Amino acid sequence: MHIRALRFAAVAALAVAIAAGPAAAADVTVIAGPTETPASPVTWDFAAATTHLLAMQDELLGKQTPPKLPGPLAGIANYTGNDSCRWANDGECDDPGIGTGACQQGTDYSDCWRIVTQREDDSCEYANNGHCDEPRFGSGVCTQGTDRTDCGIVVMLRFEDDSCIHAFNGVCNETARGGDGSCDRRTDRSDCIGRDRPLTIDDHYFGRDDRMLMDTTVAPWNVIGLLVGDFGGCTATLIAVDVLLTAAHCIETENGVNADQVFETAFGPGGGGVSARVTAWLLGPTRASDVRTDDEPSQSDWALLRLDTPLGEKLGFLEVRGFEAFGDGILQMPVSQAGYSWDTGDHLSGNVGCSFLTIEAENTVLHNCDTTNGDSGSPLMVRDGDAYVIVAVDSSFRFGQPVINVATRTDAVVPFLADFIAGRTGNTELIVAGTAEPGKK
Repeated sequence: MHIRALRFAAVAALAVAIAAGPAAAADVTVIAGPTETPASPVTWDFAAATTHLLAMQDELLGKQTPPKLPGPLAGIANYTGNDSCRWANDGECDDPGIGTGACQQGTDYSDCWRIVTQREDDSCEYANNGHCDEPRFGSGVCTQGTDRTDCGIVVMLRFEDDSCIHAFNGVCNETARGGDGSCDRRTDRSDCIGRDRPLTIDDHYFGRDDRMLMDTTVAPWNVIGLLVGDFGGCTATLIAVDVLLTAAHCIETENGVNADQVFETAFGPGGGGVSARVTAWLLGPTRASDVRTDDEPSQSDWALLRLDTPLGEKLGFLEVRGFEAFGDGILQMPVSQAGYSWDTGDHLSGNVGCSFLTIEAENTVLHNCDTTNGDSGSPLMVRDGDAYVIVAVDSSFRFGQPVINVATRTDAVVPFLADFIAGRTGNTELIVAGTAEPGKK
């Protein structure tokens, strides 16, 4: 099983985190074929989406090297450079114009030269294994351009995202693609390229990306925020005036717990976000032993965090209940989810009308909400009248075609809520390294 990796601001860190992630869990039944959510009449035809993208792949891979390269690299016949950028050799091209732009031109040579000169190959040791292993859309263990056969299908998605405020509105707003210019180049991916996604990638869209941008000036989206620390970020939600619910792995590192993080939320159209620092944390009592297994378990992947400012007094907060409060009928209830995905910039993206698929015995639940890196810790909610109730926390995924999304049910969280909210429990030592049990020396 793979954790829903942290949402990293630095392009290098994401590839490293994915490459270092734990091995895949035991085989599970793969969700495949056309499916339909209870709340939506739209049918997703996975086979048709894959066929469409394979045709695009054949066209792209069959093209010859153009006489000029795009953007600032235009006219460079013999690309040269060095690896002096701090993000060099992270597996992802960071040169401007053709890569992420995090490096100055020519300072990320080893990661970029194959893409710049259009000489992609299968030189990675993991090439031709039937799974894309490049960063962002794959495992990240191969440098971009070295897993051509397995990753060729996502060439058109590379370096594209939906970070524009007008993303997901059904209109391409990029000037170079016939739009009005209200979106910068390569920031309106779904509207300009399309929402179809190959089933072989690790971004978790089930053949089609059906997310939308949420209005963070209104409930419940205004109480869902970004949790930012030294190692990246996750999503967290206010569940009391000064308490957050998120995923446990969002405050864990290889060396122990690091809860020294900041919570930011309420990014409205004109800005004006609010923030608070974490002052205490609580993990489940079984977490210490669980995190030492080879496969990241989701059954204890939850954490409670206390803030230094009662943001919920102004913004409000959401109720948490366990699955048991709704019974088996919860599988027929529409699910809503929102998080700060890696590919939507500072904008909250989410799903309305996705579904829970299977309730597992180990306090987990499988779901088909379109989540990706950065959505770790995000709430999965059902409606009780006019109220949104959190019943699960987005956690991880398992490989498949499409991948299987796993969330931690909140049944295990509920017994600890009252004491933590009242301040009777919680560890105030924010960085705890090398302990036998998180929070204890």
